[in-house]
Amino acid sequence: MITLLRGGDLYDPEPRGRGDLLLAGRHIAALGDGLSDAPSGWPVEEVDVSGLLVVPGLVDTHTHMTGGGGEGGAHTRVPPLFVEQLTRAGVTTAIGLLGTDGTTRSLAELLASARGLAHYGLTALTYTGGYEVPPPTLTGSVRGDLVHVDRMVAVGELAISDHRSAQPTLHELLRIAADAHVSGLMTGKAGLVHLHLGDGPRGLSLVREALAVSELPPRVFHPTHCNRNRRLWEEAKDCAPLGLTIDVTAFPKEGDEPSAGEALAEWLLGGLPPARLTMSSDGGGCLPRFSPDGDLLGMGVGDARGLLDALREATALGVPFQRALATCTANPAALFRLRQKGQLAPGLDADVTLLTPELTVWGVIAGGRWLVREGRAVVGDLFGRGGVGQ
Repeated sequence: MITLLRGGDLYDPEPRGRGDLLLAGRHIAALGDGLSDAPSGWPVEEVDVSGLLVVPGLVDTHTHMTGGGGEGGAHTRVPPLFVEQLTRAGVTTAIGLLGTDGTTRSLAELLASARGLAHYGLTALTYTGGYEVPPPTLTGSVRGDLVHVDRMVAVGELAISDHRSAQPTLHELLRIAADAHVSGLMTGKAGLVHLHLGDGPRGLSLVREALAVSELPPRVFHPTHCNRNRRLWEEAKDCAPLGLTIDVTAFPKEGDEPSAGEALAEWLLGGLPPARLTMSSDGGGCLPRFSPDGDLLGMGVGDARGLLDALREATALGVPFQRALATCTANPAALFRLRQKGQLAPGLDADVTLLTPELTVWGVIAGGRWLVREGRAVVGDLFGRGGVGQ
């Protein structure tokens, strides 16, 4: 497959002006202004994308591929994700994880879900572990999973400061983080701990203590949901000098917590390090509301389309589009050592999202293959809304 996208506004994610993008097989072959026509007889499809933004495929580092939830009983388990729920949101790379329920859901199930999504063209990776301590594993250890299971790249989502967590101690956190870090060195994988942050008053104190008493580099700790309340968000911003990369979640705003778009604006316009901020969706996850006694009062469901909602809001608040875009392209790709992702450059994977000026998805190409075109999913799950996937 050779595809030549003509006349789009290129972002890699820095703006490169109007130009062309040539995709050959699974990789980007060239980009620039006025690329030459292909030799006569070559099987090249030229597509006029003038008026569209041509950006790297979005990298979503927090998705519940098997579905989240279950805190209110078995009937509150969220169904697994369909591929269109990611591709229609512009996502070409997704990392799946277990949430609260690591008992009726398993890492084997998660790995199978990732393989299923990969069949349709996505780059689908997973975490090992979950909320629990010791973390659930496939091989018997965190290090074994990360070294021996190709799709497993990090530990997550280990829960802290949450009434649903296993209440990990500092020693337990350090042991898990050390195994993740060394595994990353051995394999070239992310080798980090993706930390679920709850509403608890301890906030990021356990992470700050871990950095203070160990030799582990800050990149090993990747706290998420840091915009779930104002107090936690202010603490997260204060932790920027420590070298942490902070993750915000693109979930719907319900109270005085900063939305993902507002959080991006506060960080990126506030002089904090732009490369140290990532954004993920919690797609397929449960968004619960609890009473003071821990009883489930209600729940929503995370949606990967929240990433684009946040980009719209952030740009409306004055954030340059390329800075906001980097939080779900170049920044997570760099942190998770996904060296072929997150940018548009020759030799990198042909993962491209095409957006209208209103930041809606016009097209998605993953590994050189069209998954969404003219706003319509052209590849769908066997059992999903898009019909039989080919």
